[in-house]
Amino acid sequence: MSLARLPASSGVGPRRPRMLGTATRRLPSTAAIARRRWMIALTKRLLPLVALALLATVAMWPEFHREAEQGRVAYRRGFVAPESGQLTEARYHGVDDHGRPYAITAAVAHQLSPERIDLTSPVGDVNMESGAWMIVKARQGVYLQHTQQLDLSGEVKLYRDDGTTLTTDAASIDLKAGAAAGAAMTHAEGPFGTLDAQGFTVTDGGTVAHFAGPGRLLLNGSAK
Repeated sequence: MSLARLPASSGVGPRRPRMLGTATRRLPSTAAIARRRWMIALTKRLLPLVALALLATVAMWPEFHREAEQGRVAYRRGFVAPESGQLTEARYHGVDDHGRPYAITAAVAHQLSPERIDLTSPVGDVNMESGAWMIVKARQGVYLQHTQQLDLSGEVKLYRDDGTTLTTDAASIDLKAGAAAGAAMTHAEGPFGTLDAQGFTVTDGGTVAHFAGPGRLLLNGSAK
């Protein structure tokens, strides 16, 4: 009995599943292993330095923030015209050499340079550690940021919380030292009476005043 030959299969044989990554993996060379070891050792040395730098930054951050606050200009409901550098309702905050806070406000401020700001209707307010205060105001002013100096002109008035008022045409305020001075005719009024002088100097945040002569002093009847 003969057996009929079965037809050959159309395929070339059973397919093997295709495997990914069957290629032979090359072993790293000695140089590559050395480079990896060097990178690991370098990382171990750098990580403590990076951590130390971060800790130092965190520790010094309050000091950076304090210095930034001394030179910070805040704007309250104001706007800036980029083409002119003009501000409205500008306010500047700072502290003097004795840690006493002060503030400068102006209806209009014009930034002429990184150092100079021209002010319209400036007002300076200095607070003392004892709770006393001194206010100065004028029609015009120039504020020099780095030296913390305020030059005032036009109906300059200085007020102290004890009721003393000084009026003159021009004065320079050293906000850093808490002092003020003027060489123009000065008129002073207060609980003591009235005084006309050729100039004045105020120190210690307004607590001490000196007047240049010749002058004219008229004491109140109750003054001693």
